[in-house]
Formats: sequence, structure tokens, C-alpha cells
Amino acid sequence: MNYGIVLKVLGSLLIVESILMVPSYIIALVTSGKDKNAFLIAIILTMATGLILSFKKGIKAHIRARDGLAIVTFGWILSSIFGAIPLYMGGSTKTYIDALFETVSGFTTTGATILSEVETLPMGTIFWRSFTHWIGGMGILVFTLALLPALGIEGFQIFKAESPGPVAGKIAPKLKDTAKILYMTYLILTLIQIALLILGGMGIFDSLVHTFGTVGTGGLSSKNLSIGHYNSSYIHVIIGIFMMLSGINFSLYYGLYKGKGRLFFKDEELRLYLAIIAVSVVAISLNLLATSYERLSTAFRDSFFQVSSIITTTGYSTVDFDMWPSFSKGILFMLMFIGGSAGSTSGGIKVIRVLVWLKLIKREINKLFHPRAVIPIKVNGRVMPDETIAGINSFIALYIIIFIISSLLVALEGVDLISASTSVAATLSNIGPGLEMVGPMRNFGDFSQITKLLFISLMLLGRLELFTMIALFAPRT
Repeated sequence: MNYGIVLKVLGSLLIVESILMVPSYIIALVTSGKDKNAFLIAIILTMATGLILSFKKGIKAHIRARDGLAIVTFGWILSSIFGAIPLYMGGSTKTYIDALFETVSGFTTTGATILSEVETLPMGTIFWRSFTHWIGGMGILVFTLALLPALGIEGFQIFKAESPGPVAGKIAPKLKDTAKILYMTYLILTLIQIALLILGGMGIFDSLVHTFGTVGTGGLSSKNLSIGHYNSSYIHVIIGIFMMLSGINFSLYYGLYKGKGRLFFKDEELRLYLAIIAVSVVAISLNLLATSYERLSTAFRDSFFQVSSIITTTGYSTVDFDMWPSFSKGILFMLMFIGGSAGSTSGGIKVIRVLVWLKLIKREINKLFHPRAVIPIKVNGRVMPDETIAGINSFIALYIIIFIISSLLVALEGVDLISASTSVAATLSNIGPGLEMVGPMRNFGDFSQITKLLFISLMLLGRLELFTMIALFAPRT
């Protein structure tokens, strides 16, 4: 392993993180928050460690697959360790593990929380919690590569290890240009939503916080009742639409910008993604209308918001959907596993893998009638390589194994099976809320410290697509 380049990139990452803490420190300073000293100490420690790690010169700039795995895995761990310092030293959490849970939840855009009184937190801490969503949504290392092209490092292995989805591809010939294009798209979506929320009457600070949570598909809010705090259909619809937009592959937006609108709407993953949302919204709306809602418009609004929130793994809520009928909750539980599109900020298995899986099932049925037929799996007119299909099957199998084992481990605490299974699904798929004990009106604060460490591991595993972390800690590696 090229330890020199690994340490250099990790050091650069920490330097970037320390700079990204500055806005939160300024807010803490201006508002005279009790967390101002905590942010100052965190910035100094993070910057100093970054400078020490990146000091070495005369190293080979080539990054191999193993180096990329190490950089991505340890990069996310280090970022979370240093990012948790302001929460712990500022007194927002009782233990460092709680602070680490909250920070990992932020960076991985999970949105799970152990805090019940969010509105009493200092404003600097509230901002930092949500800003970690925005940083981690597109990928903190991709962010580093976009800002630090002067490193002179060919970082495709980093990009490949961190990118969500079965295939990582560059939009532009140079990786730094790809990173810049993705972040420009990300920034445009962010600015548009901030403006629309302000027009809807939301304050500037809350608009920033909730936009970071929406575009990053994170879900941490500045309000105890999440988006339900705002009794405004306009705000509910705007956030619901932008959650849905943030679950689309960002490279499609660039294609749309380049005048390839026909390809945008012909994308098979996008079509399946929108179809799943449409069917789920209609099914839940009718179920709610038949059981507890009096108006179809209200049922449709609430179902659209929650479907968008869960399938994109954002985790915001406008109502206590844990009180919905079992049929509606069952649909939301299913959406927890599907997730958004590859190349988006969403978590979960990803729609593209579900699409390929459905095509595999269709092929096996056809082979019953035509045993000798050679039927390739095509997506958008391109044949999927066998190794990619094998990778998708392995990913889904590993996902199910981790989900089952983790649910059993959580159940050892004596919690009910629904709470255990949905808490695992909520952290492994980077969603945030689950059902029962971890429903939208409750949190993860009642779990033991050991179980919280399990959830932290699951959040990182889900964000790094399982194999990145597992491969690094395999005995051979």
C-alpha cells in the first residue's frame, strides 16, 4: 500500500474539513453560543492533524485500488471523529459515542438522531449538523478532489470507491472536472431551493438547514417536529419535490443541460424510479382516504411527501406515519430498501440494482420456454457486463445478510422485532426514522452505547456501499 499518498490525501481532507467548520464557528461566535470554544478547538485540532498528515513530500501520486479503499474508509472515519468534537465539547451530547453517532448520521446523510430537544441546541451546532449532510451528500472526498486539483493525484480509485451505485463513470475526461460538474449541479439545486423556501416564509437560517438536509437527502432538522413544524402546504410540496429531484442520478441533469433531453426521459432507471413513486403515492393516498383522512388532497400531499422522503432516504416527516395503517407502513418499509438512483445523494440498494434484478427474473422466466436462448441484460440499450451483474447479485445478497444479522443483534436489547428491523433498515439504508421505537416522533437515544456503535458501523457501511469497508478489513488486504 502507498502509505505516503494515503496519509497525504487524508491530511488534505482534514484541512478541508477544518475550513468547512468555520461557518459554524462564525454563527456560534455571532450568537454567543456555548459551542463557540468547542468549534475553535475542533478547527485547530483538525487543521493541525491535517497539516501533519499531509506534510510528507516526494511521494508517488498514483493511487491503486487498495489505496483508494483505504483513503475512502479512513477518510469517512476520520472526518466523523473530528466532526464530532464540537458536539461533545459543546455539551450537545452526554457521551462522545452519542456525538459520533450524530456526526456519522450527518456525514452519511442518514438523519438518525439521539437528540429529542433539537430546538434548544446552539445555532452553530444546528448548522453544523445539517451542513454535514450537504458535505457528505455528494461525497466528502469528491469534494476534496474538486477543491484541491493542485494535489496532482489521479484519484479515480477514490471516486470509484465512494460513488453510490454499481458502476462509477466520469462525466468529463478529467476527474476534477467531473467533480466540479457534479458539485455545480448540487449547488444550483441548493440555491434554487433556498430561494423558494424563503419565498414561502421560512427564515433564512432554517431555509439553509432544511435545504442542506433535502439536497443532501439527510433529514436532520432544526425543529423537533421536523417539517411538520411548518403548517404550510407550499413548504411541504417544495421540499417533497426537491427530495424527489435529489434522488435522481446527477449525471442526467448534466445531460439535460447539454441538450440531451430525450435521453433524460428515456433513462430506464429514472422511469422505474418515478413509477415506484407514483404507484406508492396513489396506493397510500387511497389507503389513507379509506381509513383516516377526509380529504383526498391532504392524503395525497402527505403521502407524496413521505414517499419522497423515504425512497430518497431523506427521512424528513410532516406527520407521524407510524400511526398510518399497516398497508401504508408496509409500502414505506419496502421503499426503505429500494432507495434512490445511483449517482444521486440517496442511500438504499438503488433503483438501478432493482431494475437489473427485475430483468434477471424476466430472463429466467423466458429461459423456461427457450432454454437455449442467449438473452443479454440491457439497460438503456447497453448490455450489462457479467461482472457487473454478478456484483449486483453479490451486493443484494450481502445487504440481506447484514440486515438479518444486525436485526437479530439489535433484538438482543429486548426491543420488538419491528423496532429492531426498521432501526437497522433506517441506518443501513441511510434513511433516519423507522417505525415503533424509532418512529418519526422518536429517536435512537434509548439504545445502549454498544448498539449505537453497531448503528454507526451500519451507517458507514450503507454510505460506502458495503464492499468498500468490508474489502479493506478482509484478512488478505
